[in-house]
Parts: sequence; structure tokens; C-alpha cells
Amino acid sequence: MASKKIRLGILFGGRSAEHEVSLISAKNVVDALDKDKYDVFLIGIDKTGEWKLRDGYSYLMNHDNPKQVRLNESKECVALVPQNNRKEIVQCRDNQLQNPLELDVIFPVLHGTYGEDGTVQGLLKLANIPFVGAGVLSSSVGMDKDVTKRLLRDAGIHVARFILLRDYNRDAYSFEKIVEELGLPFFVKPTNAGSSVGVSKVKSKEQFEKCLNEAFLYDRKVLVEEYVQGREIECAVLGNDHPIVSLPGEIIPKHDFHSYDEKYMADGGAEFIIPAILPQHLVEKIQQTAINAYRALCCEGMARVDCFLKGNGAIYVNEINTIPGFTSQSMYPRLWKASGLSYSDLIDKLIELAIERHQKESVLKTTF
Repeated sequence: MASKKIRLGILFGGRSAEHEVSLISAKNVVDALDKDKYDVFLIGIDKTGEWKLRDGYSYLMNHDNPKQVRLNESKECVALVPQNNRKEIVQCRDNQLQNPLELDVIFPVLHGTYGEDGTVQGLLKLANIPFVGAGVLSSSVGMDKDVTKRLLRDAGIHVARFILLRDYNRDAYSFEKIVEELGLPFFVKPTNAGSSVGVSKVKSKEQFEKCLNEAFLYDRKVLVEEYVQGREIECAVLGNDHPIVSLPGEIIPKHDFHSYDEKYMADGGAEFIIPAILPQHLVEKIQQTAINAYRALCCEGMARVDCFLKGNGAIYVNEINTIPGFTSQSMYPRLWKASGLSYSDLIDKLIELAIERHQKESVLKTTF
């Protein structure tokens, strides 16, 4: 007798600045799924935040163009309704609740705010639906570069020196004072944003105010961070209690840094060397640093750990991405492929980890 298919919801799109990246990532995941194992339900979140079921054959428009890709129209709104031991979403039409749709697990292929930052994870946890990737705590911590750096620093992991500015004290540090503390050039980054959105490399006083204004468009907290000169090395981590780590890969940007456009929009962007050409002792050191960072931030499921390797062999963790990109250009699946794990097998493993975690959590006491 054939085993029952897993009813899998793919949650994608969202309200973040990385909406289009999420659409492309989701398409890659859907295309790679084994349809003999999964019944797939596509839940596309538009830029206003509406959740809608999408047709499996026409859910995207302009899917081959990252600059113009967008969700197709749908009238099938859905909502999560927390219920006792029932993993369901409810369909809505004309403001009326329709038949519930039971799902076994949801894969949030969401990048950035309102998806990767713990908000969706908390909603799915309340609704008692297993979900792929990091939990509430590690999602929110991993999204906040300020908190990430402080926790990593306290765990004895090297991070770049930084100054935190908030919207109410953005004038607390002059350009001259920043240069005195961090040197020149330096980076300006929104604290809660991914894919290098709103990130600028500042080389002069004339650039500074413009770059600061750009970063504050995306967050109320902004990091001013020292420039760490080194090779850009990334590792993929996979697992819950016993995480494993991929071979490292190297990114060689063609511009000042690996920007959003270079990651997703530019033709012939950065060069990727997978696996990175490194002596074995440095491979092992980078892999252990990635595992240490993953555990320090209480990560589960998956994460991509981005590092700088300095000329003296020191490793600085730049950031951690708890829902890394799954586009054809994305490092996370490519690193696992180079390490012997295919794209489709990777997705299977992530779904297994989600169900495994939910089963362990479901037996915990929540009341006296």
C-alpha cells in the first residue's frame, strides 16, 4: 500500500523588500519537490499582506525576470485559525469562512521582515502547524544584526566593531567620531533587513548622510560597522539537535560588496567558488565557527552563516540567515550540492526536521 502523501503548504511572497526574491525562491522549491511524496498547496502573500491560495500552474507572472516577477491574482483568501490539535488553514471567500484545509507542514519561503523575523513563525506555532526552519527566538534574533552581534561576541566569536544608531539619536555620532572609532571606509546597514537591502559602503563624508537616510527607510535601528578586509566565505548549516555543516564557499564580488542587485538582479554578478579553495585546517575552523554561531543563536532547521576570513586566519562572522535564498543563484542549496546533498533531498530533509521538532515539542507540558 502506497504511503500517504505529505500535505505541504508553501508560504511565499510577503511584505518585505525581498518579496521578489521570495517568489523566485518559492518557484525553485516547488519545481524541485517530489510530487509523489507531497500534495502541494501554494499560499502567496501579496505586498499588502493578504494570504491567498494560488493556482499551481499560474501562480507567478514573469517568473523568468527577477525585476518583474509578481504574484498572479487570486480570490481564494486564507487565514490561520488556532485550534486544539488541528493543523488547519481556513479558506475565505466574500468575507465568509469556507471549508478548512488541513496541512501536515508549512515551508515558509519568506525572506526579510514579516517572514524571516519570527512573526510568521509565532503565528504558525500558535496554529499548531509544523514549519520548516528556525523557531521564533532564533528567527527574530538572527534577523536583528545588533542582537546577533552581541550574542556572538558574548559566545567568543569574532564580529566586526559597530555603533548602533536609533532613529531618535541618529545624530549622536558625527562622521568624524565614527571614523575615529571604526576607520574608513565603513558600512551603514538597517539592523532588520536581509539580502543587503539598504546597505551602503561609505567612503566619504559626502556619502554618509545619504546612506544613513537610505538605511533608516528600512528600520528604526541602523548599524554603522567597520570594514573587515577579508575573503567572503559562507557555510550552510542543517539540523536541529545535531546540526551538520557544508563545505565552505567563497564569494568574490565584482563591485565594492555583494549587493542586492549583484545577488539577484545583475547579469554576470559575483563569482562563486564552491567549494572554496582553502587548506583543510581552515575549512575545519570555518565549519566549526559556523556550527558555534548556529548554536549560539539557538538555530534549528537551517541557516547560512556568512564570514570574513582575514589574511592572518582570523574568522569574523558577518551575519546569519535563517531562511537563506533558494533561487538558482543562491549559495545555500549550491553549498549542499557541492557537499553531496541534492536540492530535492535537501528539501526532504528540511521537512523531516520540521515534523521531528513539532513532534518533540507536542509532548511538552504547557499547563500544571
